[in-house]
This record gives sequence, structure tokens and C-alpha cells, in this order.
Amino acid sequence: MTNRTSRHYGQNSRGKGPRSIPKDWERPVKGEMDYTFLLAVGLLMAFGLVMLFSAGSARALANFGDSLWYFKQQLKGVVFGLVLMFVFSNFDYHKLGKWAMLLLAGSAFLLFLVILPGVGTTINGATRWLFGFQPSEIAKFAIILYFAFSLSKNYHKLSDFRYGLCPYLGILLVFILLLMLEPHFSCIVLMGLTSVLLLFVAGAKIKHFVWLSVPAVLGVIGLIIAEPYRMKRIISFMDPFADAQGAGFQIVQSLYAIGSGGIFGVGLGQSRQKYLALPEPQNDFIFSVLAEELGLLGAAILIGLFIFLIVRGIKIAVKAPDLFGTLLVTGIVGIIAFQAMINIAVVTASIPVTGMPLPFFSFGSTALTITLAEMGIVLNVSRQIKKPL
Repeated sequence: MTNRTSRHYGQNSRGKGPRSIPKDWERPVKGEMDYTFLLAVGLLMAFGLVMLFSAGSARALANFGDSLWYFKQQLKGVVFGLVLMFVFSNFDYHKLGKWAMLLLAGSAFLLFLVILPGVGTTINGATRWLFGFQPSEIAKFAIILYFAFSLSKNYHKLSDFRYGLCPYLGILLVFILLLMLEPHFSCIVLMGLTSVLLLFVAGAKIKHFVWLSVPAVLGVIGLIIAEPYRMKRIISFMDPFADAQGAGFQIVQSLYAIGSGGIFGVGLGQSRQKYLALPEPQNDFIFSVLAEELGLLGAAILIGLFIFLIVRGIKIAVKAPDLFGTLLVTGIVGIIAFQAMINIAVVTASIPVTGMPLPFFSFGSTALTITLAEMGIVLNVSRQIKKPL
């Protein structure tokens, strides 16, 4: 093996490559889960419910005549999610591998159904829903699971660009094309970043990523040019106040909310911007409401909780019993990290606007259910670590 295997989180005792499952792991140890990671999940979930109740009440009352509508729907996601988290925390993650290809094909089929005329549900110009849920949420996990399982068996082939790396890029391209037809640009970004992360950790050569960066950048530019609203977002990002009532409206209102919060905020439930001024306060811009109501202190606590979760997740990935566990946890924690970073960057006008939800906080019962199920998988990996973290 070449020294590129040093990027693998797990190595064998001789440092010659990724550690495989030794014989004493053939019957996985059912030890205690990582309660520190579980605590981080619980705090984020509880914090998210409180903020959704506060941020979404005005919009829920205006849209549905019930100020608790978003909260009630999200609570359903919490209940289902906690059940799945408990199930998967007790379900040996190695057994998930045999379902990887089926889940990948099934999620691609669901994405295809979404774009069929008369089948998918269109909201705000985007067709992303099928029978009340977003198949893209399943597709994100399907990519993580398939890549983690396949790469754990074929990592040694990644040095070959054509036969090692290209098959994974081809799979990713199929999903990108399906998501483009919805369109769902934020999911494309997330799926792309997470896939690159998994390929890198598995041992893909850095020079291959350098080669691929050129068509990737050209592709992003093409997507921006193809949709006029994306170009407007880029222009408004440069100076949102130049068109504060038009293309820059979302960011301007977000900055007003964050700025008025100061250090300690105006008080929980006391946001003014959420009253039909801030767009999607219960979803993409929930961080803005949090910063307004709880101030810089509340925003720092939220960011600290995410960092806490991510760092603990990385520790679990590092000590996972095999490369499959390492890649699986890396993908799950990575996609949480990417979503949080991009969402906060968008609402603070650090990058152009894109519809990126904040994990555990933004409204979306399907997304929350799947996120909690993924947390259960991470906890199961932690249960199979021999040495304490």
C-alpha cells in the first residue's frame, strides 16, 4: 500500500493499510453507546424544537390558522425519529451493507417519480415532494451508505482514475441530473461535498480532485447561468442593500434580525422580523430568528453544540472497528456539518443565498426523522468500539 492510506481513519497495527474486522469482531460487541454523542443529539433536538415553536408561530398562524402547526408536525418527526434512532442504535451497522445497492436504486427511482408530470408535488416552483415527503432526503443517506460500503471493499482501486474513481463519479452524476430536474440545487451541493469527503477519506488521490475541480466549477457556473433567479442571488450577494426590496430582500431581512439581537437578544419569542418580514423563519432562516431572540450568546451556544456533535462524531469515526464504520460515520457527521456551515453562512451573508435547512432546527419532519435515524447508526458504531473514547 502507498502512504495515501494514512488518510484512512483506521489502520492496522503495522500501519500497512485500513484495518479490517479481526476475527473477534465477527460477532460484534454490544457495548455501551457513546452517551456524550447522545447528549449532543438530545440538546440540539430540544433546542431546535424550542426555536421552531418560537420562529414558526407567526407564519403558522397566518398560513394555517394554528400557531402550533409547524411545531406539531415537527413533533411527529421527533417521535418517529427517536423510534428509528433506538432501533438503529441496536441494529448492527454491518448488516446495512447488504441493503446499500437496493436503497441506492430505490432512491433513484423515487427521484425519477418526483419529476414525472402529475406525480410529484410542486411548491414555490420546485417539484421535490412525493406523497408528502422528499425522496432527496433518502437519496442523501443512500449515497452515504453505498459509498461507505463499496469503498470499504474497493478502496485499493481508487488509485486508478478510470476503473476506481469514475464508477463512483458516474453514480453521483446520475443523482445530480435527477436533482437538477426538480430542481434541488442545495441537495446537489450537499451530495457532492459529502461524496468528495468519503472518496478522500477512502484514499482517492488529491491530483484526481484537482483535475475534477475544473469541470465541477464549470458545472456550477452552468447551473447558475441556466436559472435567472440563481444569477440574481449572486448579484444581490455582492450588495444586498442595492435591491433591498427585490433580489436582496431575504438577506437584508436576515441581517436586520441578526443585528437587532445584539449580545443577549430581544428575548425568546420576542422576534419582530418573524412577523411576515423574514422569509421562511421556520426553515432556512431560523438561525436569524435565534440570533435576534437570543443574541450573540444564543448563536454561540448553537454553534458550540454543532461543533461538540461533529468533534464527537469524528472521534467515533476514528476509532470505528473497520473502514465501513469509519466511512459511514464520516458521511453522516459530514453532511450535518456541511448543512450547518452553509446555512449559517447564507443567513449571515457570507455566501450567496441557497435553500439550505439547519439540521435539528429547520422545519421538515422527514428530514428530522432521517437525521435521528442516522444518529442511531452512529451510536451503533460507537457501541462496537472496544476501547472507550
